[in-house]
Amino acid sequence: MTQPKFAPQISVPATYMRGGTSKGVFFKLSDLPERCQVAGESRDNFLLRVVGSPDPYGKQIDGLGNGSSSTSKTVILSKANQADHDVNYLFGQVNIAKPMIDGGGNCGILTAAVGACAINMGLVDAHKVANSINVSADNGVCEVRIWQENIGKTIIAHVPVYTNESGKVQVQETGDFELDGVTFPAAEVKIEFIDPVDSSSDMFPTGNLIDDFDVSGCDLDKDTVKATFISAGIPTIFMKSDDLGFTGTELQGDINSNSELLAKLEKIRAKGGVAMGLFKDVSEAQTSQHMPKLAWVAPAKSYSASSGKAVDAADIDLVVRAMSMGQLHHAMMGTAAVAIAAAATTQGTLVNEAAGGSELVEVRFGHPSGTLLVGGKTERVNGRWQAKKVSMSRSARRIMVGEVFVPNDSF
Repeated sequence: MTQPKFAPQISVPATYMRGGTSKGVFFKLSDLPERCQVAGESRDNFLLRVVGSPDPYGKQIDGLGNGSSSTSKTVILSKANQADHDVNYLFGQVNIAKPMIDGGGNCGILTAAVGACAINMGLVDAHKVANSINVSADNGVCEVRIWQENIGKTIIAHVPVYTNESGKVQVQETGDFELDGVTFPAAEVKIEFIDPVDSSSDMFPTGNLIDDFDVSGCDLDKDTVKATFISAGIPTIFMKSDDLGFTGTELQGDINSNSELLAKLEKIRAKGGVAMGLFKDVSEAQTSQHMPKLAWVAPAKSYSASSGKAVDAADIDLVVRAMSMGQLHHAMMGTAAVAIAAAATTQGTLVNEAAGGSELVEVRFGHPSGTLLVGGKTERVNGRWQAKKVSMSRSARRIMVGEVFVPNDSF
């Protein structure tokens, strides 16, 4: 028998899903090739090839990525091994141009799809799903308890379900919930991030709600600016838009086409990572582009979103813009939204000040694609600030369920 000149492709079951304003490729751990069922080089190379990275052209044409940080993502799900949880959720942010997968944090946006995908993959107990149904209405909400492996935290997804004509309980994916940054409406999925900050650490790693941040050498017109450093959802640096020479109403075209501006923002992010204790030196920032995030805030202002939709200052509490993987995000990352909620509901932070400076339990902020409502509950415990819970509503939808093909010698 003649052997093929090149290694053939193998097929692996996969689900392609939108979660919030992101998309990713979802796998069940047990469906992966055996050598990819454990963390390591083989798994990383497999996931890189699936998404189409590294791609010096920046398009990921030969994979399922779409050439943006919002769509260059992978998720591996498995049966929960933590008590009182349904599913383990492992996230990977795939670098587009480099052979690198950043698993240092969570993707809060794709979290919206995790509960639904886990039900569809049979990872959530069938009796639990069936018992979620309100018999008189033939629909209900299944509470999926997610263990986020990257950060070791609990997330609760409230997934709508219904009974189909055959009497089987299924995930309700269609609906009338509109999410800015997503073209079509879908079913609402409520997400709760439980204790998003380690109880042994301070939500504000420097111990201050506002710091004098040394930005010397970052090409700003001053060497020190005010900043709020927070570790909730994902480590985030919040600055005033004025200190960066911004208005807070920027869209992607205002930022992402300017290489000098992007380089300046990256310098600031790197110095912020050192100030937060994430890096010993600014050079280490290159190996962790997923975090910390850099964001800027301003009081509520009217502007036109990227879709042309008018956002009225009277309908929002503040405006926020955030960088993700070296680019201005087209909407708002879910983990950064957690940070916004925690900071906004803590009096004395720059985010709270931008929202008016009062005691708040929720805020609606403006982002490049529109607005988002988030809620939070923070409190001071033994001298340390803690976020007890952060909540928001998103939506999710399956786009494709099938098999992804990967050359057998690529991993």
